[in-house]
Amino acid sequence: MYSVTFTVKNGDKGKDNPVMLMVYISAILTTGLWVVSLFGIKDAPSGFTLAIAIILWFTVLFANFAEAIAEGRGKAQADSLRASKHDVEAHKIPSADKKDSVTSVPSATLRKGDIVIVKAGEQIPADGEVIEGAASVDESAITGESAPVIRESGGDRSAVTGGTTVLSDWIVVRVTNDPGESFLDKMIAMVEGAARKKTPNEIALQIFLVALSIIFILVTVSLYTYSIFSAKQAGIENPTSITTLVALLVCLAPTTIGALLSAIGIAGMSRLNQANVLAMSGRAIEAAGDVDILMLDKTGTITLGNRQASDFIPVDGASKEELADAAQLSSLADETPEGRSVVVLAKELFGIRERNLTDSNAEFIPFTAKTRMSGVNFGGSEIRKGAADSVKEYVLANGGVYSKECEKVVLDVSNKGGTPLVVAKGHKIFGVIYLKDIIKHGVKEKFADLRKMGIKTIMITGDNPVTAAAIAAEAGVDDFLAEATPEGKLNMIRDYQSKGHLVAMTGDGTNDAPALAQADVAVAMNSGTQAAKEAGNMVDLDSSPTKLIDIVRIGKQLLMTRGSLTTFSIANDVAKYFAIIPALFMGLYPGLSALNIMGLTSPQSAVLSAIIYNALIIVALIPLALRGVKYREVSAGKLLSRNLLIYGLGGLAAPFVFVKLIDMIITALGLA
Repeated sequence: MYSVTFTVKNGDKGKDNPVMLMVYISAILTTGLWVVSLFGIKDAPSGFTLAIAIILWFTVLFANFAEAIAEGRGKAQADSLRASKHDVEAHKIPSADKKDSVTSVPSATLRKGDIVIVKAGEQIPADGEVIEGAASVDESAITGESAPVIRESGGDRSAVTGGTTVLSDWIVVRVTNDPGESFLDKMIAMVEGAARKKTPNEIALQIFLVALSIIFILVTVSLYTYSIFSAKQAGIENPTSITTLVALLVCLAPTTIGALLSAIGIAGMSRLNQANVLAMSGRAIEAAGDVDILMLDKTGTITLGNRQASDFIPVDGASKEELADAAQLSSLADETPEGRSVVVLAKELFGIRERNLTDSNAEFIPFTAKTRMSGVNFGGSEIRKGAADSVKEYVLANGGVYSKECEKVVLDVSNKGGTPLVVAKGHKIFGVIYLKDIIKHGVKEKFADLRKMGIKTIMITGDNPVTAAAIAAEAGVDDFLAEATPEGKLNMIRDYQSKGHLVAMTGDGTNDAPALAQADVAVAMNSGTQAAKEAGNMVDLDSSPTKLIDIVRIGKQLLMTRGSLTTFSIANDVAKYFAIIPALFMGLYPGLSALNIMGLTSPQSAVLSAIIYNALIIVALIPLALRGVKYREVSAGKLLSRNLLIYGLGGLAAPFVFVKLIDMIITALGLA
C-alpha cells in the first residue's frame, strides 16, 4: 500500500509536495463536477468530465508510485539490516581490571558508559570503543566485506559496531550509545528515508515550483473570466469550462518535476547507501555535489598504504644482482609488507628464489626501534639492511667505509619522495633499496577527471615537504599539506571556506575530528575512532578513504538529475501551451489558429491528449529519476549546455510528437 506522495505521516496534506496537492484537489474538483453533471447540472459533457477526472487520479497515482518505488529500495535494505539486529547476551564487568566479575545481561539493557568483555565467537552487543585488548572482528553483517579486521585499544582502530562478531582473542569495550541510538539504528532510519530532510537547494526548487503553480492558477482564473466576457461580447457560447480550465492548469503547472522530486532525492540517498556510506543528513549529500575542494589522506587513499621496494641501486663497485641477493637474504625473516616486497623484487628481477635457511644455522636479526636495522648472520657473513644513518654507524664501527657515492644515492632517493634502505654485507656497503609509496592504479586519472569538473584536490600527509612534493607530483594532485597537524588541517579548511569554497575531507582519527567537524562534507571511516564518527556527517562503512571520490560523484549525479528533469519539465509545459491554448480559444480569437501547429482535431481532443500525456510522461521518467542522469566529469558550463540541448529540446519536442499521436488515437476511437 502506498501513502499519498504529498501526505506527511501526520496527515497534513500538501506539506511535503504542494504541486501534487494542486493535482489532488483538481482530481477531487473534476470528480465532483462529474457527479453534479449526473443530476443535469453540466459544466462540460459528462463523459469528457469523467475522462479528465480519471486521468487526474492516475496522475496522482503515478506520482505516488514513483516515490513508493524509491522508498521500496531503502525499505528492502532496512529490512535486511533489521534482520541482523537482535538482542544478545552481554558480559558486563565493573571495570577493565575486574574481568572475572562478569554479569550476563541482555544487550538491550546496556547504557552509555557500561563496560563489557567480548571473547572469540561472541557478538559485540553494542557500539563502543575498545579500551583493552585486541581481536580480529568479522564486520560482514554491517559492511558486506568478508575479510576480518583488527580492532584494538588506543590509536585509530578502536571503534567497534554492535552486531559484529569477534573471531579471535578478546576485547574490553566501553559502550558509547544508549539503546535506540546505535549505529545500526541510525542506518535503518536513514535507509528507510524517514529521517530524510529536504536540502536548501531542494527547498529552493520547491518554492520555485510553487511560485510557478500560483502564477498558472492566476493565469487560468484570468483566462476563464476573460473568456466569459469575450463570449458575451461576441454573442456566442463560452467555449471553455471549469473542467477544461482545470486540465489546462494541471498541464501548464510543473507537475512532472513535482511528481518526481521526492523520488529523485530518495533514490540519491539509496545510491549512497548502496555504496555503503551512511549520510547523517540529506544536506551532506547535496553539499557533496557542490564540493570544489577535496582533501584526501595520502596513506591508503592516494598510495597503497605500505611502501614497496621498487629498485636496487648498487654502489662502490657492487653489482645490482649482488645487492639484490644480499637484500633478499636480509629480508627473509622480515614479515612486514616492505620486507616481503624486497624478496619479491629480487625474485622478479633476477629469478632469485626464496631460500630456506632454517637448516643452515642462520641467525636472523630482528628490527628494533633502537638499532633501526634488521638482517641475518649466514655463512660467516653479517648482512644488514636499515636506515642510512644506522647502517653507516654500524659499518664505520666495524672498520668499513661509507662512501660519498652512497650518501648521494641516499639523498637522491629521499628527494624523490622515497625511503632509502642501505644494505651492507661483511661490513661493506653494497647499495640502496629504493622503497617508495606506490600510487594506486587509476588515481591520477581520477584526479584529472575531478580537475575537469573544477574540483581542486589536496593531499594531506605527515611527510616532510620534499617527500610530499614528490608524491603529489606523481599522483597529480593540485596541492598538498605536508607535516600535517590537527591545527593545520582545520586552518586550511577554514581558509578555503572563508573564500566561498565547499570543502570535503576524509579522516579516521581523533586528531581528524576538528577538521571533520569543520568540513562541509566530512567522511569518517567506520574503523575510526568514535570522536571522528561523531564529528563527520557521513560514515564510510567500508573504511575506504577513496570512497570520497564516489560520494562526490553521487552528489553531483543527484544535482544533475534534478536539474535535467526540471529543465525537461518546464520545456514540456511550454510545448503543451501550443497544444491546449490555441485549440481552446480559437473560437473566441480566430487569430490563435496560427499557433495551432499541431493541428489537433478538436478542443476536447486537445485537452484529453495533453492531460493523458501529462500523466504518462511521469511513468516514462520514473526509471531515469531512480537511476539518475549519467554522470559526466565535465565543467558546470558544459553540463548546463548539454542539459539544455538534450533535456530542454527533448522536453519541447516530446509533447509535439506524443500529444499529436494520442490525439490521432482518441479521434480514431471516436472518444472525442
